[in-house]
Amino acid sequence: MPEPILHIVLHQPDIPQNTGNIGRTCVAVGAKLWLIRPLGFRLDEKHLRRAGMDYWPHLDWQVVESWEELVRLLPDRNFWLIEECGDKLVWDGSFSPGDVLVFGSETRGLPPGILAGYPGRILKFPMRENVRSLNLASTAAAAIYEALRQFQFPSAR
Repeated sequence: MPEPILHIVLHQPDIPQNTGNIGRTCVAVGAKLWLIRPLGFRLDEKHLRRAGMDYWPHLDWQVVESWEELVRLLPDRNFWLIEECGDKLVWDGSFSPGDVLVFGSETRGLPPGILAGYPGRILKFPMRENVRSLNLASTAAAAIYEALRQFQFPSAR
């Protein structure tokens, strides 16, 4: 497989439909999907397959046991954490091919210990005060396409 344009990390995802949809987006752009255990679903779950449709066999993906394992497998990469507590907006990040975009679980977000290790690299989307959070699959798609826009990813069509 060619080198992924981006690495998309889901830290302990809970909802299979979100993971399936994010996997589909990864196939569309040539990104690799990383899943960090524990997962809130089985990987053979029908909702995961349904959301990813027939794209799942084309997905470059890997499951790892821990954050530490992921960091060891992706050395010398720019990590960007997408979380509502971010200190910069997503479009203020400076993305490059090969970067790592990290998303927390739908119910817990990213752990404080991980967030503390990446000052200046925690990005958010603007939201009105009456909205607690955005859907994970929608957030991932928006962040992925913003990164691609920044480094002028060529259209496949």
